[in-house]
Amino acid sequence: MKPRVICLMASSIDGRTLPSRWRPRGAAGNLFEQVHDELAGEAWLVGRTTGQEFARGKAYPASTTESFPREPWFARRDAEAYGVVLDAHGKIGWGRSDIGGDPIVVVLTEAVSDAHLAGLRGEGVSYVFAGKAQLDLALVLEVLHRELGVTRLLLEGGGGANGAFLRAGLVDELNLILCPAIDGTKGAPSVFDSTEAEADQRPPIAAMTLEESRPLEGGALLLRYRIENAGPDAT
Repeated sequence: MKPRVICLMASSIDGRTLPSRWRPRGAAGNLFEQVHDELAGEAWLVGRTTGQEFARGKAYPASTTESFPREPWFARRDAEAYGVVLDAHGKIGWGRSDIGGDPIVVVLTEAVSDAHLAGLRGEGVSYVFAGKAQLDLALVLEVLHRELGVTRLLLEGGGGANGAFLRAGLVDELNLILCPAIDGTKGAPSVFDSTEAEADQRPPIAAMTLEESRPLEGGALLLRYRIENAGPDAT
């Protein structure tokens, strides 16, 4: 079973997502955290680049004498919410086991080294696998539901991870906090993004329905859209 995937992002009026570049400054405030709490997801998910921003440790040792099966390993299964990070090739050394009290769960491919798995276990960082050499995003969702009972997942960036889930037809809802600020420059990260190789791939969105439009403090606006994805036989 696939969890309901709710993309939550805060952006400037021009769709950029790096508040340090916005003018005027401070437009986002703590609105993202407020809406995050309101949505009450059982897990939230970010990509590797965003996940790296939370890391406190160095890369794990390059070798180990241990070997581990390529199956899920959990330090905890009793949390109210989990922080899920896509790290296909095991690049992040965490130096911590939770983010804001939410236990970290890393999503890996089976190609990751035993040494990296040893590092994760040593720091009490849980992990699951979703693909041999590349991540299968549909499988990511299936594994999170099967192993942790996740039925409501908050997808929270960056733009690369958001775009990948969108192009895979896996996003059910978008909650966009539109902040009264402008970036106005080239090259800033956006709500949804892609690699150059994916630039011509369009998401299979059949319809978007505005379910809620709500003013927030400081002149911000919350827009909540239900997304209908086209079926596999759609043209």
